[in-house]
Amino acid sequence: MIYSQFGLAIHQNDHQAKRRFVEWAQTEIAVVPDFHKRILFSDEAHFWLNGYVNKQNCRIWSEANPQVYVETPLHPENLTVWCALWGGGIIGPYFFKNDEGHNVTVNGDRYRAMITNFSFLN
Repeated sequence: MIYSQFGLAIHQNDHQAKRRFVEWAQTEIAVVPDFHKRILFSDEAHFWLNGYVNKQNCRIWSEANPQVYVETPLHPENLTVWCALWGGGIIGPYFFKNDEGHNVTVNGDRYRAMITNFSFLN
């Protein structure tokens, strides 16, 4: 199997960083028993509406090194979606749109507004 060139490398120090995180989390759980329920993992994904597959949203496994080229317009319409996982379940999805309802990309102000205004209790 060949992992596509879009993959992330595993570094030698990753193991030590993971161990430090687990030790820190165990200490926090000893102090606050429901600490694990307060952790929120979130991410956003960008979807092109013309069928183009964003390499940041997926990983491709293949028997051979994939050499696929797809021509796309300079500024194709896309949609950005955010969601999160935590001890209480799934939060979202949240679709980034402007006041007129058109799809927009994420910037600092839009992300801040989403975190501030989006009801996490859906």
